[in-house]
Amino acid sequence: MVNTEVPKHYTTSPSSFNGTPLLTINREATVDLDATNSFEGPEKLLEVWFSASPLSLPEASAPEGLRIVPSEVWKEMLDLVNCKVLSIIESEDVDAYLLSESSMFVFPHKLILKTCGTTTLLSGLPKILEIAALIAKFPHSLANTVRGTATAAVPYRVFYSRKNFLFPDRQRGPHRSWRDEVKSLDRLFLGGSAYMIGKMNGEHWYLYLTEPNTLLTPPATPEREQTVKILHLPEAKLRAKAQAMEVEEGQDETLEILMTDLEPDNAEQFYLDHASAVAEGQYFQQAHKARRDARMQLGSINDMDEVEGLEPFKIDGLADNICNDSVDVFSNNSDGYCATGFEDELTFPQELTTEGHALGTVVSNSSGLSAVYPRSRYPDARVDAYLFTPCGFSANGVVPSPEAGGSTHYFTVHVTPEPHCSYASFETNVPASQTGRETADVIQQVVGIFKPGRFSVTLFEAKDTIDEDFNVAKKKGSKFEGIQGYRRVDRIVHDLEGYDLVFKYYERFDWEGGAPRLGEVGF
Repeated sequence: MVNTEVPKHYTTSPSSFNGTPLLTINREATVDLDATNSFEGPEKLLEVWFSASPLSLPEASAPEGLRIVPSEVWKEMLDLVNCKVLSIIESEDVDAYLLSESSMFVFPHKLILKTCGTTTLLSGLPKILEIAALIAKFPHSLANTVRGTATAAVPYRVFYSRKNFLFPDRQRGPHRSWRDEVKSLDRLFLGGSAYMIGKMNGEHWYLYLTEPNTLLTPPATPEREQTVKILHLPEAKLRAKAQAMEVEEGQDETLEILMTDLEPDNAEQFYLDHASAVAEGQYFQQAHKARRDARMQLGSINDMDEVEGLEPFKIDGLADNICNDSVDVFSNNSDGYCATGFEDELTFPQELTTEGHALGTVVSNSSGLSAVYPRSRYPDARVDAYLFTPCGFSANGVVPSPEAGGSTHYFTVHVTPEPHCSYASFETNVPASQTGRETADVIQQVVGIFKPGRFSVTLFEAKDTIDEDFNVAKKKGSKFEGIQGYRRVDRIVHDLEGYDLVFKYYERFDWEGGAPRLGEVGF
């Protein structure tokens, strides 16, 4: 059951509660932040791995890997991408950055950057490689002049993906077309592979990835001869590194749900006015409850006084018009409490009337998003959410494994609720084996929150072994075949280097919105 109580610490987020990871809020970045013109919901998603596992970092690199990089350095890189940091959750295994346009997650061995709108994500990639080389001390080489940096770390693997844009003509930099994006990536990496998955004249998804032990595109003219140094590790260390890489890659699993044409009633909860009304209703309901509890407590004191022959203790005006005990104080609307006339005596917190983390927390709880990975199962999980003006929503979730010594995972949600371009995305790398539920159950729960007219799902899952048979990949594709209320229109399974990719596209049975808005078609 979703706990819809208004959080006690309005000015922060659930991650500021006692015993949680450190939360930093960048209040300057939130000034005059307005989502009125955020038209392009579908995000660009980049993953850069510098090692296969946090346990197999190169010996020359910093022990903390990428997490040694100060936040101010990442902010400079994000300036190239054209987005700002709103807040940061720092946990034991990952730092989660909530951005003005989506999210960034920094692990010791990899960085995940997801941005929407007209951000120029790939413009920040050369800087990421430079930061990894100069600050995190990952192995690096002389940079190609095309990259515009003096040096660049050599990544282990690189993944870049996105859904087809709704308004491609408004994109900037290397993102004006998939062809331009592939050219930009090929200038950096040798042997990358580009795919378009789905119908060319329908909903589709783009993917670019490199093979393990990625090679950088070399400079046209090397500045000087370089001696290649070979490090001979003891056999035991080599075995330990290989085992660590197998464990991390074998558990790597990313689920993405990309939803369009949201049901208006469901989309409404991501508007500031609606969220503030919900918060107001909850606020006064709890005030009524507190007053009723106080009256009951005073009543027991008065009973004791009468027994002792004392005058009953009274406070003028206290709970003269208390609501009946049958009122549902956990109702998610502002109509679930009775008026007693004392509302004017209370001051409704201003932070629950303006955009920010306070209303973001209210929406996260009332919509059910915070219940996807509930605290009952994940007691250390934290959600950092933000609601924009006049509408729009972003949230990062940090989900430590409930098992001792387990990894920390994440989920991230972004919503553009305007009717003419409504879109919502949900992404997570929490393994299905850890949730105790089927992948279809997670999809069903998320889709139920938004009720999209149509949506696509991508499941990117590491193979158990390099020699896994393709038939096994096909069986994985049947994991989430049936989603209640929807018909599957498309299913594609790809057998990639080290990974199986499943792509599916669904439409709601009662959807009457016509053909999907394609925006861009083909390559």
